[in-house]
Amino acid sequence: MSTEAQYHHDIALSTRVRLARNVENLFFPNRMSREMAEEAIISLSAPLLRAAGDGFTLMRLDQGNHLEARALVERHLISPELANSQRTRGVVLSVDERLSIMLCEEDHLRIQSFGSGLCLENCLREALRIDDLIGGAVAYAFDEHLGFLTACPTNLGTGLRASVMLHLPALTEAGLMRDIVAAVGKMGLAARGLYGEGSEAYGALYQMSNQITLGQNEEEIIGHVSNVALRVVDRERTLRARIKKSQTYEYEDRVWRAMGILKHARRLPGEEGMRLLSDLRWGVSMGDLDLPLSLLDELLEGIQPGVLTLGAMRPLRAAERDIARANYVRERLQGLH
Repeated sequence: MSTEAQYHHDIALSTRVRLARNVENLFFPNRMSREMAEEAIISLSAPLLRAAGDGFTLMRLDQGNHLEARALVERHLISPELANSQRTRGVVLSVDERLSIMLCEEDHLRIQSFGSGLCLENCLREALRIDDLIGGAVAYAFDEHLGFLTACPTNLGTGLRASVMLHLPALTEAGLMRDIVAAVGKMGLAARGLYGEGSEAYGALYQMSNQITLGQNEEEIIGHVSNVALRVVDRERTLRARIKKSQTYEYEDRVWRAMGILKHARRLPGEEGMRLLSDLRWGVSMGDLDLPLSLLDELLEGIQPGVLTLGAMRPLRAAERDIARANYVRERLQGLH
C-alpha cells in the first residue's frame, strides 16, 4: 500500500479503476448469439489464463451458483448487471482479487483494478497492464475521434471510470451530503451509494466517480477525481474533529455503544450492522479505539447477505442471516478492545 493510500484510509476505504473495451468487428454483447459469446469468453480470457504471476481463474456466471454471483456483487468484484444477466458471461479474477475482468457484460470487457485507500494512480497502472495484455491478443474497437467504442455513449473515449469509496459519517450526520452530491456533480463527478447508481448509502458509504470519459486522457481523469476526493476527505476530517470537540459525550457514547452491541449482540439486522460498523470505524479513525481499519473493512464486506449465505453453504432466511451476522461479528471482535 502506498503512503498516500495509508494516510487516507481512515476515510477512503478503497479505489477502483475500470476500463471498458470491445473487440473490433464483433457485435456488442446484447446482440451476440450464445455461440459468439462463448467464443469471445474463450478468446478474451486466454491471455489472462496464460499469464504468470496473477494466478487468474475464469468463473462462468452462466453456469455457476447464483449465491456465489451475489456474493461477488457485494464484494464489488462484479456488477449487479453481470450477476443478473441471462446471457453467456463470465469473470476472470486474480488470486488476490485485486483484478477482476468482467466478460460480456454491457461491453466485451470491463477491466477492473482495486486497491485500499486512495490509490487511483496505482489502480490505473494495473488496469492498463491488463489492458495491454489482452490488447496484444485481440484488436480493440477504436475510432480516431471517439476513442474506444463502447455500448453506452457515456463511456466513449478512454472508457475509464475511476471511483473512490468514501466513509463520510460526519457529513452525513450534519445533513450536508445533499450539498456535497450537488457540488461534486457540478465538477463532473457523481456520488452514489454503496453499490453504485440507484443504491442506498448504508453505513455512510458513498462511491464518487467521474462522469466524463471523452475529451480527457486517463491521467487527467485520475487527477481530477483524486483532487475532488481529497477536498471531500479534508472536509469530512475537519468536521469529525469539530464534532468530537463540541459533542464529546454524544460522540463517545455513539462509538462505545456500537462496540458494546457488536461484541454482544445475538441478532444483527443488516442495516443496523452497517450503521454500527460505521460508528465503530469512525471511532477507530479518530484514534479512540485500537482496531485495525482493515478488520473493519472485512467486517463491512462479511456481513452482507450474499456473503453470509455463501459461507453457510445453504439458503438462509432473514432471521437466520441476522443470527449468522451477529455470530460472525462477535467472533471477529472477540478479545479486541
